[in-house]
Amino acid sequence: MRDYQVILERLDAHGSVLSCKDAELIIDTDLKGRSDALNPAELLLAALAGCIAKGIERVAPLLQFRFSGLEVRVSGVRQESPPKLVAIAYEVVVDTDETDRRLELLHENVKKFGTVYNTLAPGTELSGVLRRKA
Repeated sequence: MRDYQVILERLDAHGSVLSCKDAELIIDTDLKGRSDALNPAELLLAALAGCIAKGIERVAPLLQFRFSGLEVRVSGVRQESPPKLVAIAYEVVVDTDETDRRLELLHENVKKFGTVYNTLAPGTELSGVLRRKA
């Protein structure tokens, strides 16, 4: 088992600072929203994007999968009552010369071993594709 911990401290009515290890991140906790910080829902989507990227970094050496670039796009659909993300979609674009079968293998490993991925998958409609950069 591994434990994770973050600490949020309110700065004012417009934002809070989130701390973890030696990192800090300003969070949009303003009821009106703000454009210069992630709100909690966006932070959740960012966590999934980071999980996918980290999963690829972890599994690529094991699979001897060669790539030179990576982009992860994540979007979510929120229902109003009760408020929650009911659908999350992602697109992973990998700059690689690997075969389609190797891309599928990479995607299967991302889905199988992603901590955030496996946390979100049972509670929402989570779907996505992994494709080669054109």
